[in-house]
Amino acid sequence: MSTSTTKQTIVLVHGAFADSSSWNGSIADLQAAGHRVLAIANPLRGLEHDAAYLRSVLAGIDGPVVIAGHSYGGSVMSVAADGNPDVTALVYVASFLPEIGESTGELATKFPGAQLGGALTPIPAPAPSGGTGDDLYIRPEEFRAVFAADVPAETAALMAATQRPILQQALADPLTAAAWRSIPSWSLVARQDLAIPLESERFMAERAGATTVEVDASHAVTVSRPDAVTEIVLDAARTTAR
Repeated sequence: MSTSTTKQTIVLVHGAFADSSSWNGSIADLQAAGHRVLAIANPLRGLEHDAAYLRSVLAGIDGPVVIAGHSYGGSVMSVAADGNPDVTALVYVASFLPEIGESTGELATKFPGAQLGGALTPIPAPAPSGGTGDDLYIRPEEFRAVFAADVPAETAALMAATQRPILQQALADPLTAAAWRSIPSWSLVARQDLAIPLESERFMAERAGATTVEVDASHAVTVSRPDAVTEIVLDAARTTAR
């Protein structure tokens, strides 16, 4: 009987105020381990809208998949992966693991310590369903302090200039599904996170029964500690290989 396994496709989902390049430090090592890697452009337009987009990406992939989501990307993959038998593991990277009915914004303020909210500026923008909403940006002069304190200043300045805004309503949208309830999950907790308080990350990971690793890093752990991100993703892939 054959004991060979099929390498999963690794799908990487960035969160608000970041873009697909935030995963660049891990992609080459994930590919070197034999995985196909796809870092998607998360629309950041609304939770159901963004989850529908991720589902469309997953539908075009043959074979098993591991999804890793950073920050709000965890909320998106929690909805999109629900009921998908091809998803073998979910990896939450300094991320939200909401329960059904909870919103990303609600969890961001559940425990004290979050400093991101006070650094945001709203700018009117079209909403997918019509009308207008508010796009949220981190003020450039505050970006490094609240989002990427352990990233070199030059890199943080580039991240601030290329940040992807999120429509405010996306953070208020309640979860309609929680894929971590049925899919094995991992959580990388960033101890110096000022966007999601440490207590909140620990609470969500424990509630989900996720395999948890803690590192000394800011919210921008995908940029400052790509080694830790790579390691936890590969652990999830190895553990759930078919």
